[in-house]
Amino acid sequence: MARTTDTRERVLEAALGSFGGPGYEATSLDDIAAELGVSKQTILYYFPSKAALLDAVIDVSAAELAGVLEDAVASSPPGWARVEAVVRRVSRPAWRRPNPPGLIGEVARLGPPAATRLTDDLEPLVVRARGFLEAEMAAGHMRRSDPGLVLMSAYSTVIGVATEVEVLRAVGIEPGMKAMVRRRAELLDFLRSALMLPTPDPTP
Repeated sequence: MARTTDTRERVLEAALGSFGGPGYEATSLDDIAAELGVSKQTILYYFPSKAALLDAVIDVSAAELAGVLEDAVASSPPGWARVEAVVRRVSRPAWRRPNPPGLIGEVARLGPPAATRLTDDLEPLVVRARGFLEAEMAAGHMRRSDPGLVLMSAYSTVIGVATEVEVLRAVGIEPGMKAMVRRRAELLDFLRSALMLPTPDPTP
């Protein structure tokens, strides 16, 4: 049973690397089988089609992201500390392991039904994040702004820096860990300015 699980996970990891790298249409099941040193029939034993494999990769990637977010939320207090923790926790694996963010971009390009599946998988995370921001704003802990715009700005920065290498070069940003850390710092500065209320002046 352990060997079966290990083979299935290896197939999923290889598919993530291929679908999130060269792309779904540029990858065949034969390519994945050759990379793993198994037969195409071995892959089809676990996943009846290439589309079914993509669905499984989407589900696993969304679950991994949910786990990262849960850890960040559980280990940080409400307010700005939680926003900062989420940005740092999500950006770290996204930059060091760009295939999951690359998969998101590829699935968005493919459109339905894969994009619909991804949206459905991510919707609970988006709803929770929006609810957190709205509650903090309603309680007067954060500045009133559009939670959707805030989330989109954070998403675009984290995913874009991890995957859009040529776009970064076109605007004069050389990709690399230093550039990624700098972009994260700028994102946090933006979010702090957008969300945090000014500190009251203690002087009368």
